[in-house]
Amino acid sequence: MRIRIVDAFTDRPFGGNPAGVLVLDSGSFPSDQWLQDVAAEVNLSETAFAHPLPADAEADWALRWFTPTAEVDMCGHATLAMAHVLHTTGRATGTIRFAARCGILLATARGDGSLTLDFPTSTITLVEAPTEVSRALGAEVLSVHDTADHVGDLLVELADEATVRELRPDIAALRGYARRGVIVTALAEDPARGYDFVSRGFFPAFGIDEDPVTGSAHTALAPFWSARLGGRTELTGRQGGSRTGLVQVGLRGDRTELTGRAVTVIDGELLSSP
Repeated sequence: MRIRIVDAFTDRPFGGNPAGVLVLDSGSFPSDQWLQDVAAEVNLSETAFAHPLPADAEADWALRWFTPTAEVDMCGHATLAMAHVLHTTGRATGTIRFAARCGILLATARGDGSLTLDFPTSTITLVEAPTEVSRALGAEVLSVHDTADHVGDLLVELADEATVRELRPDIAALRGYARRGVIVTALAEDPARGYDFVSRGFFPAFGIDEDPVTGSAHTALAPFWSARLGGRTELTGRQGGSRTGLVQVGLRGDRTELTGRAVTVIDGELLSSP
């Protein structure tokens, strides 16, 4: 069985966010335990598994994502990685329809080599900053928003890009926080650099201390920054600490488009069968 490692939201190897990708030939998923074991062995923030669906189904492929410790409801970078593999191997052309836990997701190949994902926009609600999160971040918090639907993160606005970049949170303290994760964000210091806002994402409760580029978080970052930047619907986010990537976002009401590139860096064989 072929297994690949794909760097998503980047145009070069060893950038963006790496994801494991397994394209299954059968018409169903193996056991949950086998999927989880493979994801734990790959030990990246997410590993994506997909199998083809019948021609009369509402989607082309069934898609699931696992962290090293748990299955997740929605994942952007591993969906981009899966779409990249399906296109580059000739298994799909044009727009791919994925059936996932969060509904039907679309991935469309562009003429310039990029891919655009169509995801549900997250609802964001202003809340008070949980004391334990503020303490764990160790930085001044400007505002906090709860993200609903399939995201389930706490979106925390910090003072500036430098604060986000230099943040050294207490990961052990965040691990006890009973949400998917914490996204910190700030306005870009200089939009001339090619991005409008920055972010970083921490998900220790799901076995991921820091996720380099979280596509799904941008379904909340898009409406958050659109409201602060004059209602703009086309924005670019830069996420990451030591490893970074760019996500172009297009806010389309209850849907958010996430556009980026991907690069296959490892193509090998998985010797353990389901």
